Amino acid sequence: MSTISNIGVAGLAVMGENLVLNMESKGFTVSVFNRTTSKVDNFISGGGAGKNIIGFHTIKEMIASLERPRKVMMMLKAGKVVDDFIEQLLPYLEQGDIVIDGGNSNYHDTQRRVAYLEEKGLLFVGTGVSGGEEGALKGPSIMPGGSVAAWKDLEPILVPISAKVDDGTFCCSWMGKGGAGHFVKMVHNGIEYGDMQLICESYHIMKDVLKMSVDEMHQVFSRWNEGELSSYLIEITRDILAYKDEGGNPVIDSILDAAGQKGTGKWTVIAALDMGIPLSLISESVFARCLSSQKEERVAASRSLQGPESEFSGDKEELLSALEKALYLAKVISYAQGFRLLQEASTDYGWELNYGEIARIWRGGCIIRSAFLDKITEAYHENPNLSNLLLAPFFKNKVDQAQQSLRTVVASAVSNGIPAPCHSSALNFYDGFRTARLPANLLQAQRDFFGAHTYERIDKPRGEFFHTNWTGEGGNTTSSAYSR
Repeated sequence: MSTISNIGVAGLAVMGENLVLNMESKGFTVSVFNRTTSKVDNFISGGGAGKNIIGFHTIKEMIASLERPRKVMMMLKAGKVVDDFIEQLLPYLEQGDIVIDGGNSNYHDTQRRVAYLEEKGLLFVGTGVSGGEEGALKGPSIMPGGSVAAWKDLEPILVPISAKVDDGTFCCSWMGKGGAGHFVKMVHNGIEYGDMQLICESYHIMKDVLKMSVDEMHQVFSRWNEGELSSYLIEITRDILAYKDEGGNPVIDSILDAAGQKGTGKWTVIAALDMGIPLSLISESVFARCLSSQKEERVAASRSLQGPESEFSGDKEELLSALEKALYLAKVISYAQGFRLLQEASTDYGWELNYGEIARIWRGGCIIRSAFLDKITEAYHENPNLSNLLLAPFFKNKVDQAQQSLRTVVASAVSNGIPAPCHSSALNFYDGFRTARLPANLLQAQRDFFGAHTYERIDKPRGEFFHTNWTGEGGNTTSSAYSR
């Protein structure tokens, strides 16, 4: 067994352990450390037994075991824990050594850490890793970014441990400098939030409008997974609906309807607000989780607040067909919003993100992997300057075919009192995006009326601002303008 390791991994929770096993299976020798040393011993004598995995009880010993430049990957909980561990590493690192953060850190923290370590002659990489515990073991989608000089030493390790798709390519690529990698992973998670909520709304409509049994819904999701909606999330929804407990009852019916979240969806929404990007569908998916967590309040409200008393009397198969098309269109809109946020961040931070490459590495390993990511990859390869995914010829054609189905689904949900915030948001965004003249002219007049915020005119060039003395009692002094 080699005594010089290719990389060190700190943090042996399920993601850390599985990533180490993945690395070792690809021919790498890995040194491991965990603050709770019993986890190191248990891993070395358990899942890591007989493998090129070496356990250490101190940071100093782990780093001493690594080939130069030393590469230490942290699989730790985001936040202060990461900063504290970096400080523990620093006394033992030399110029050119590389520290990698494989957790779900906020990209602002990654930007700061890159600058901090580069000042000390070290390299820092914030690496998004998506795929859950199975992906970590068998091949996740990996999104590294940070100190550019580190990539030549990390590429030989990170690429082969990533997911490999049917065309033989690996789902790992350099994202860009600074916090680019963690920003891309954050947006991935935001899109994931939207995808999951859209599927949940489809399930809700099937269950409470069409009164379908769990077995019937399982069959629908099985069929959908064979078509254009084929994806990991549709696949696991199919399997969840088929799962029965010891008594033969669907487990899904026993699960409390209060959703949790770890923060990346919220961070995505905050970034969109900061950058002035209408990320409405993903925002609604975050708020839907917040509302679900208010379980006791909702139960109390259900006893006193009234909704429509209507029974579905239409054609069941027609609505199911509309629901399939509506889900596809809403997913496209969610991705369009997410990629628009990536574009804005790339401009703001000078990251030069490659959108086709991002879509390509999301095709395997990650939670949002789906059949139509191939089409997104093609759209950005054909036109790297595509302003919005909805305008790509392939998706424009799909949108034209599906927009009426989305209207049918939203109308059915509304008339039956079923909340469908993400489907509704998708439709509202679509109609707003395709409207040449919105009522914001009135909004600008209101702002100018009460705050002298000024407005632009349709008969003057953009960038020229005007003020009206609406009451005859105001003056010519105006407020400063801002866009976000």
